[in-house]
Amino acid sequence: MKPANRIASTFLLITLTTVAASAQTSAAPPPLIGSIATKSDWPQAKPEDVKSPEAILNAVYSVISGPKEQQRDWDRMRSLFVPDARLIPVTSSPTTGHADVVVLTIDGYIARSQARMATNGFFERSIHNEIEQFGDIVQVWSTYESRHNPSDPTPFARGINSFQLLKDGDRYWVVNIFWDAESPTNPIPAKYLQK
Repeated sequence: MKPANRIASTFLLITLTTVAASAQTSAAPPPLIGSIATKSDWPQAKPEDVKSPEAILNAVYSVISGPKEQQRDWDRMRSLFVPDARLIPVTSSPTTGHADVVVLTIDGYIARSQARMATNGFFERSIHNEIEQFGDIVQVWSTYESRHNPSDPTPFARGINSFQLLKDGDRYWVVNIFWDAESPTNPIPAKYLQK
């Protein structure tokens, strides 16, 4: 083969290899399947529980609240959340003292909380909400108070729950709840308290 033909053949081979590689990398990735779509057997929510941001927050507080020895309706709880939702309390690292988080699934939250709630009684309610929305994303800063009995004169804990909600047509879903408790060094700012 003549040198010119060899150069042309090499160039053609490089060009074809580049075109083939480019075609492979430009193929569209498979479509993403959402959390809700993956769980057709997920518990169905009561329409009144999920009709608005306020309704779903009230439903979350209601389902986790109850007196001693009362079992919670955990399927109702699940129905409020997307299947892959996370519940994330802020904590302090025992080794460093720095802020950290515990990332829980819904079932992880239930396993961690149900015995304590049934043993002591637990009632949590919102005292102030700040709601913002863009498209189908809703962010709620919900200031909470926790009591062992609704008649307790003062809460044993307060803090802020940061709810991330998904607006899905005519219903809302909880995607995450990320919260931090009030402490002497971390008081709740006045703007997040009752007015």
